[in-house]
Amino acid sequence: MIKPDAVKTPKNTERLQKVLARAGYGSRREIEGWISQGRVKVNDKVAEIGQSCSPGDKIKVNGKLVPAARLRAKETKVIIYHKPVGEVTTRSDPEGRNTVFDNLPRIQGGRWVSIGRLDLNTSGLLLLTTDGHLANELMHPSNEIEREYAVRVFGEVNPETLKILKTGVLLEDGTARFDAIIDKGGQGANHWYHVILKEGRKREVRRLWESQGVTVSRLIRVRFGTINLPKSVRPGRSEDLTESQIASLQQLIKPKT
Repeated sequence: MIKPDAVKTPKNTERLQKVLARAGYGSRREIEGWISQGRVKVNDKVAEIGQSCSPGDKIKVNGKLVPAARLRAKETKVIIYHKPVGEVTTRSDPEGRNTVFDNLPRIQGGRWVSIGRLDLNTSGLLLLTTDGHLANELMHPSNEIEREYAVRVFGEVNPETLKILKTGVLLEDGTARFDAIIDKGGQGANHWYHVILKEGRKREVRRLWESQGVTVSRLIRVRFGTINLPKSVRPGRSEDLTESQIASLQQLIKPKT
């Protein structure tokens, strides 16, 4: 039996999930789920996993026609957003909390897709793009893209604890570790470290410290891959990445074999 991903895509066509992801409808994985649920149609026929589409095809998602202009390949936009504490990384929140999408610049014929998430009490660098395919690739664990966080902890941390955090700790969802821990000093009971890891599991940085009985009092993401959080971008503000910055992110994606 031939797997869907093994099927060759004919010339001048693209995989349906890739086209919709690029149009900003979601990640390829999300869209594949919609296809399997029968929520996507091509030329009024229910789409199948692995299906390709051509430029002239009419695509519907949840019964609504996808505008042709949105399906055309267009310039990829990526922005840095400085997420403040207290905002959630979702489009809407049942509890009525502010979301990161409330402060983003408007875009014509598309929508912003977040490249990963930051939890409610974490601030700092969040990247968003109009290209869902790019977002999916940058989030994929196989690319092992570095995330760097500034962490303020309460109390002193002994060298043995730091060694354990770099060697590996068994959490409820598997073993995790920091690739690097950089001592940034501090005053009084508070101490700052910068930590680097190559995963984006939920609350992973906090859970690692907490596994050793260390309390995290502040957590700021300062870097994702090649992109650092500029001092000029204040909390609640955003800034466009340059073409060269976007290219540097694209170069982090490993070729698929």
